[in-house]
Amino acid sequence: MSISTVPATTPANLGQLVRDTLASTPVWDLHTHLFSPAFGTPLAGSAGRADPKGLMLWGIDELLTYHYLVAEVFRVVPSREFPYDDYWRMSLSEQADHIWKHLFVERTPVSEACRGVITTLAKLGFDPAEKDLAGYREWFAEQDPDKHVDRVMEVAGVSQITMTNDVFDDNERERWLADPSVASDSRFTPVLRFDPLVCDWKTAAANLHDWDYSVDTELTSNCLAEVRRFLDDWIERSQAVYCAVSLPPSFHYGGAEEMSDGSVVFREAVLPVLAERNLPMALMIGVTRGVNPRLRMAGDGMEKADVTSVARLCTDFPANRFLVTMLSRENQHELCIAGRKFDNLMPFGCWWFVNNPSLIEEITRMRMELLGTSFIPQHSDARVLEQIVYKWSHSREIIARVLTDKYTDLIAAGWPISEDDIVRDAKLLLSDNFSNFISQTRAPYLE
Repeated sequence: MSISTVPATTPANLGQLVRDTLASTPVWDLHTHLFSPAFGTPLAGSAGRADPKGLMLWGIDELLTYHYLVAEVFRVVPSREFPYDDYWRMSLSEQADHIWKHLFVERTPVSEACRGVITTLAKLGFDPAEKDLAGYREWFAEQDPDKHVDRVMEVAGVSQITMTNDVFDDNERERWLADPSVASDSRFTPVLRFDPLVCDWKTAAANLHDWDYSVDTELTSNCLAEVRRFLDDWIERSQAVYCAVSLPPSFHYGGAEEMSDGSVVFREAVLPVLAERNLPMALMIGVTRGVNPRLRMAGDGMEKADVTSVARLCTDFPANRFLVTMLSRENQHELCIAGRKFDNLMPFGCWWFVNNPSLIEEITRMRMELLGTSFIPQHSDARVLEQIVYKWSHSREIIARVLTDKYTDLIAAGWPISEDDIVRDAKLLLSDNFSNFISQTRAPYLE
């Protein structure tokens, strides 16, 4: 074998090539809180009536009243000057006016949540320096919601949106039961979410009983069989591509000796059903609900969680696959190390309080250095349709910067990088790692 002293070649304008490739590679957004028009929309647009309880959120007022911005505006106009109840009594448009005035007009909108609104408006073709909301409202009111979805997805470079379908939300559940085809929109992929089964068994049991499943709070074998039947029914109804729960930082799984009701349901009902159906389980760990309940959805907080529980789940349930994201920055390194040890664990995204550019970059660099390209760097977590525009625009820039630096390091070490390499890696990071993970067949030794 000859030894070469010729350095590897660098594609011309490497950084720009990586940015352009990431920008043109379609994303499968694996976790959002978005819905198709079939789930109803409070803002009817040009094509129909408004549905006050509709689940598809879009438009300038929804963008401005996103819970990130609600929390931020109370930093500027504190509750001792403007009580929480006064804010919640406002109409949606009045709330949006309040946030626009105090965070965008009277202050420089430098926070990531504020900058996201500016990026979104600019990429949709507006002049974001326009300070009058009336023009924005008029434009959104003229849009057909269905066509608007197509346009926003095109601008965002998103080919597939994954929903979060909460079976314990009465509004959503009733829509599924009233119209089984509600999720037939091919742009939107269903995911079944059932937090109370794991986090609040007493409430879950009461609900299942009301829904004609023979359960009570005592976890007998018959009760667990009925939980499994409930899961089978709703997985079949929704055609979910994975199932999901959001867990508090106190979540603990200790193996067979762990006897909390949630752990028993998880171990004896949820995971066996998913293993049988070969569906992954998404765990979103670390949220502390209602730290300030007066802020409602904006009042949740976070704490460091227990990564050891994730490792134990991966060990005890090799027939299951786990998508895991964690809310605390302090958990990210441990999760990466767990990812190196378990091929049935897929770290994904930068969620909520770590969805800030400095932390996205830090976490993405760490993951790439420890896991190569075998992780999912981001998901939007969007609740308002147009948010996918800024969340993917900002994240693509960061992912491209990290990838360029890693390619530069490789080239300096003597490994050539081709345009085909860049295209392949972009597809892995933005769509293929997820699609491959959810479509994996069972390992032969588990059959």
